[in-house]
Amino acid sequence: MSLALVQSRALLGLQAPSVTVEVHLANGLPSFTLVGLADVEVKEARERVRSALQNAGLEFPHNKRITVNLAPADLPKDSGRFDLPIALGILAASGQIDASRLAGHEFAGELSLSGQLRPVRGALATSLALRAHQVAVRLVLPPGSAEEAALVPGAQVYRARHLLDVVRHFLPAGAQEPIDDSAATDDGWCLLQPAPLATQAVYADLSDVKGQVVAKRALEIAAAGGHSLLMMGPPGSGKSMLAQRFAGLLPAMTMEEALESAAVASLAGRFSAAQWAQRPTSQPHHTASAVALVGGGSPPQPGEISLAHHGVLFLDELPEFPRAALEALREPLETGRITIARAARRAEFPACFQMVAAMNPCPCGFLGSAQRACRCTPDQVARYQGKLSGPLLDRIDLHVEVPALPAQDLLDAPPGEASAAVRERVARARQAAIARQGKANQALQGQEIDTHTALEPAALQFLQTAAARLGWSALAIGTAKAMLDYVIPYVNEREAFGEPISNRQAVAFMVATMATEIDGLRLVTLRGASRAEQGLSFARETALARKLTIDKGLQIGLDGVQLLGGHGFTKEHPVERWYRDLRGAGIGEGIVVL
Repeated sequence: MSLALVQSRALLGLQAPSVTVEVHLANGLPSFTLVGLADVEVKEARERVRSALQNAGLEFPHNKRITVNLAPADLPKDSGRFDLPIALGILAASGQIDASRLAGHEFAGELSLSGQLRPVRGALATSLALRAHQVAVRLVLPPGSAEEAALVPGAQVYRARHLLDVVRHFLPAGAQEPIDDSAATDDGWCLLQPAPLATQAVYADLSDVKGQVVAKRALEIAAAGGHSLLMMGPPGSGKSMLAQRFAGLLPAMTMEEALESAAVASLAGRFSAAQWAQRPTSQPHHTASAVALVGGGSPPQPGEISLAHHGVLFLDELPEFPRAALEALREPLETGRITIARAARRAEFPACFQMVAAMNPCPCGFLGSAQRACRCTPDQVARYQGKLSGPLLDRIDLHVEVPALPAQDLLDAPPGEASAAVRERVARARQAAIARQGKANQALQGQEIDTHTALEPAALQFLQTAAARLGWSALAIGTAKAMLDYVIPYVNEREAFGEPISNRQAVAFMVATMATEIDGLRLVTLRGASRAEQGLSFARETALARKLTIDKGLQIGLDGVQLLGGHGFTKEHPVERWYRDLRGAGIGEGIVVL
């Protein structure tokens, strides 16, 4: 009767709890029993281990009762990572290798039927967890997994290609090597030296996007401050192109960020050496479930938000995602972590990502577009935009409109600024924020905002002056634009005498006049704000904006209500509230908090 102990590691989130493989050989009816809350693929290790030992020329104790216990018993075990420890435990219990020499080593690896070692997932996560807990052990891993684990500074990682490579290293003193050692190679057992991988990340370049100056500026601000971003615009305006190039604007990853990101990818079996130190961009389809986004399963596995750790999570067609999936993003957007709790197990994954979302303004996508008329009804628009809850929108810092550009403007537009130049400015801004407050602007909370974002007297005076006069005009512009966007589909949908009322000149001219007055009010307001920002006199522009707000804002409200007829005065439609808001903007004065 003999007992052998071999150390290994399980995977539970990014934690790597210790697992002791206990192998007991006893007399009795021949059997091979595996216990310790093992999953199906772990129980299949019995046949893999039996064949690997025989094909490698080693002795399998057929006449013994073999009991293998994976302790602790309440910890779930999955995958074939315990094949190698089980095989070594049997060899140690039967006296074929020296059990005492196994101390200080931990083993993981899947065995083929010939004895070759195959890589397992989560090797980098295991090595990183050992360093975090300051556990000094020697890891023995298969090719592929060993190279991953060796990326962690200070890790002692040995690579073994074949079972015989491991056996030869732990033979008892004076014992002969196995007769059939043709599979063992000279370099089969070796200590891997940490070799830093190339850190030249390759991203799509921002210069490919022509025009969209405002959207590019929003991307730069979001990258510098670590903010989430929502882009809204019609199809073909370039939202996806901009989002796919956002990762190239972020500062280069530090060693710790690269290790954490790679560890999550290794845990999911997606690590690639070619993507080392490259910020990931996770782009799930809008049919993805909440579990696919946040993670789940038994044992828990990371989802798309964790795979985007220290990178970008791009959600295209945001309103098309299931409501439960979107609401599940609220916690990680605020905390940077996601906790997956199940009845018997709890796991925590990092989820420090920047979310970039894109959506159309309506189901057809052409609400407010100058190139194509919208065919959606007001109810359809309201239901579409209502799919996004207020708490979720509150966690998205920047909202930017991405209009469709005419084809001629795209042809004549010069190439945009390269990502490298923008990334340098972003890196300097991020470094300044860290030097000032120790974190990115997005992470500021509570008193930190008042402490680190205090305005200079000149800036404060500018905001007070601009808000006092121009603020009301800005509010009127937004309200009037909302009314216009609501009225256009209504008049295109409502029929009278067998045709849409928009076919009548009186209605069409009224809508065109509303659009013209809104553009005029917007230009005057922006001119005043521009001159104020430059330190120039803007009294004339402010007076013009206030005059237009009083006269034209009120008229736009009246026209919007009139176009809806009697329905315009009911709460069934929001135009009655917008009409009251426009009257208030015309007569209001004082400070407006924007």
